[in-house]
Amino acid sequence: MTKLSIRQIAFLTPGNYDDVDPRAGLEDTLRLFEHGEALGFDSAWVRQRHLEPGLSSAATFLAAATQRTSRIGLGTAVIQMGYENPFRLAEDLSLVDVLSGGRLNVGLSAGPPPFGKLLGDRFFDGDPAAIDFSHARVARLAANIAGEWLGDPETRITSAAGEHRPRLRPHAPGLRQRLWYGGGSLRSARWAAETGFQLRVGNINTGEETNDFFETQRRHIETFRELWRGEGTPRIAVGRVIVPLDGADASTRQRYRDYAASRHARTLAPQGGRRTLFAPDLVGTAAELIEKLAADPILPLVDTLRLELPYNFRIEDYRQIIGDFARLIAPALGWRGGAELKGAA
Repeated sequence: MTKLSIRQIAFLTPGNYDDVDPRAGLEDTLRLFEHGEALGFDSAWVRQRHLEPGLSSAATFLAAATQRTSRIGLGTAVIQMGYENPFRLAEDLSLVDVLSGGRLNVGLSAGPPPFGKLLGDRFFDGDPAAIDFSHARVARLAANIAGEWLGDPETRITSAAGEHRPRLRPHAPGLRQRLWYGGGSLRSARWAAETGFQLRVGNINTGEETNDFFETQRRHIETFRELWRGEGTPRIAVGRVIVPLDGADASTRQRYRDYAASRHARTLAPQGGRRTLFAPDLVGTAAELIEKLAADPILPLVDTLRLELPYNFRIEDYRQIIGDFARLIAPALGWRGGAELKGAA
């Protein structure tokens, strides 16, 4: 086993809520962010989801989270750019980053919107076949966030607020370097490196040249490092579904084990035409999980370990999982952050 030195820990929550009372679920997730900050987590992330009981606008939710937290990094993973306008989204994200004091991290992905055909003309203004859903759409967002002046040096716009040289406002210095690309293939790892995005990898990737999940992920990370063209040292965050049992009662422990067992078959072979590979969910006591994570060949290659919370668990489950992880597991992986906060929590 390799001695690990994880510098940062994070958690990613799906932001569940009940359709009957969405506000209660949203409030629970905001409180989970507050709890994560008290535990010393370095960052807390949310998924953006469409047409289901989840966060349809991560930027809107994180704007609220900026007012409920003061230190913890805030992240969204991933925003599917096929649903977004690269300029308008850049305005929203820049505003959230300014509100947060520069704590925002933005995960992005390319491709057409998965529910585009269902939405039809409720969403599309023209022929979807004529719309560019490639990496170029993500690059346009990045160019807007970079905040370059528009037009030539003499270009001005005039409004009731006066005359101004135009660019995206508010400008959020540093946000361009906190854009992350969700990489699950060699092609996406190359693109992220060449365009200066940080790299997010998780428990799903595309099998290329091998059926081994970890070997595939290692090749993606090595490719990213070799081709890096961004500013400074590249950052890489890996996500794993990790469910500690220590703070759970007997019935909850069994529910956690049943959850992992229901998903185990998908990890045994590539799935579908795209040969999707899945990492196994990790369920066990802190001691068992520390041993499994120490044997994970990817963790020595990254600086951030992201705890991916399962869908449709109760808020009490999420609080227990992140609490056990921060107090019982992360320190054994070399994490040294948040010590003064964990005692208070």
